[in-house]
Amino acid sequence: MSDIDVRKVVQEELGNIAPEIDFATVDPAADLREAIDIDSMDFLNFITAIHHRLGVDIPEVDYPKLVTLDGAVGYITSKLASAPP
Repeated sequence: MSDIDVRKVVQEELGNIAPEIDFATVDPAADLREAIDIDSMDFLNFITAIHHRLGVDIPEVDYPKLVTLDGAVGYITSKLASAPP
């Protein structure tokens, strides 16, 4: 799965949580919780949605790696690339 495909999935799942998001105005390096005004429960719902949709296991210790759009895309792409076929 390419970075573009992963970014699309991340944006779709974040859009399910906060439908008012305009990704054209979101800085990809900004903290998502502040940039799109989601709380910690919304963030956990996002992590869970990514796990269910892509099968990526995300341990709690890695949550800080997913707090930005670019970080989430990079982390998920890396996990998918290292997964056994």
